[in-house]
Amino acid sequence: MKMHTFKGGVHPPEKKGFTANKAIESVYPSTNMVSIPLTMGGKPNELLVSVGDTVTRGQKIADNTDCLSAPVHSSISGKVKKIETKLLADGSTGQCIIIEGDGQNIESFMPKLDPFTCSKTEALERVREAGIVGMGGAAFPTHVKLSPPKEKPISVVIANGAECEPYLTIDDMTMQERATNIIDGLAIATKIVGAPKALLAIEDNKKHLLPILNEAIEKSGNTEISLVLTKTKYPQGGEKSLIKAVLKKEVPSCGIPADIGCVVLNVNTLCAISDAFRLGKPLIDRPLTISGAACENPKNIVVPIGTVLADLIPETISLKEDLVKILSGGPMMGVSLPNTSFPIAKNTSGILFLNKKETDLTTESQCISCGRCIDVCSCRITPVMIVKELAAGNMAEALRYGLMDCVECGSCVYVCPAHVQLIQRIRTGKQIRRSEIAQELQIQEKNLADCGKVMEADCGCGGDK
Repeated sequence: MKMHTFKGGVHPPEKKGFTANKAIESVYPSTNMVSIPLTMGGKPNELLVSVGDTVTRGQKIADNTDCLSAPVHSSISGKVKKIETKLLADGSTGQCIIIEGDGQNIESFMPKLDPFTCSKTEALERVREAGIVGMGGAAFPTHVKLSPPKEKPISVVIANGAECEPYLTIDDMTMQERATNIIDGLAIATKIVGAPKALLAIEDNKKHLLPILNEAIEKSGNTEISLVLTKTKYPQGGEKSLIKAVLKKEVPSCGIPADIGCVVLNVNTLCAISDAFRLGKPLIDRPLTISGAACENPKNIVVPIGTVLADLIPETISLKEDLVKILSGGPMMGVSLPNTSFPIAKNTSGILFLNKKETDLTTESQCISCGRCIDVCSCRITPVMIVKELAAGNMAEALRYGLMDCVECGSCVYVCPAHVQLIQRIRTGKQIRRSEIAQELQIQEKNLADCGKVMEADCGCGGDK
């Protein structure tokens, strides 16, 4: 089978041996409680429940009428104990709905829906009502991804099974254990967007999956689905890198995959799509990898969304004394967290417990302008120049060098001999730029409002309309 790849990227140690081929275990928080973030992807949600309310597993508890929102559901049955602000898995803080389980596991799923006989409108509404978001990390609402503008027809859907982040093996195990569901979800997504074909892409360190996935495709009878093998390289799992590798096409600057007729979906997202139609089940459970040398018993698990990590210790997870760092996500793009008091969210693909040997604590020094960051950049931009222009306060130049096109994969930081925290500075630059855009929009809205007042005054009504 031909192997595909992209230009740039790095080859960090895979570190997948900790949990490779370990079956996914279903576990439950020791406290019998979950803390479900009010918003997990999309526009901020509003509460649909109050303290003291009884809820069931699968009941919608937060939503927003905005088309870019993704509703949130209770992952257990029980009573809403309180609503409070907590540390979240992305390092921020946000409102969480605290639910105490009743031990009955009462479910209130949606009615089953045939994805191949229902209308496109019904199918998209089902994906939205299930609260499905990207489970590879971005948490972008999936119904929005499956609703590209009419002028951007989709020619191919790509199932992302690359899982290029070191340590993480949950996508690998999901493909081993739920291949049929993945293929079903891929076929559903392909039908929704009207694409004539679909690809399932995996890295060549997962060749053991080929017979499993080929069998699932053959049994499904979906002749439009085929497998693609990519070289093991980071960040092969980034959607822009994956598109470049398998289609030899490039997403335009500040563009999206739909601009070149493509949609990319993580394999766990596809499982969630299948479950939403076949079972009527919202996205209420999250499979993830627990790993790292400071973890006594690395494993792949599935938990109710909102499970607080601390409530899995020590019953499910045993930690060693040499723990120095906790990461939500992988070591390349993950977020460092101060403790284990955060809930597992829809896009939490892994939690790593690292010791000193696994953690780079080197202090950064002066950039030596070696250009290595440029050589490995999968986006083909110039990280060193972006950071230099940001430091000089030249936002326009930073944008010209590709500030907003950076996917924050961390390859540049990985190879930097001076250990310059390039990604941190780029993230800060992006935040500044987004604030500028928001201010510009506010000024435009005010100008439009003022213009309206002038027009009203000129019309002779005296403001009595």
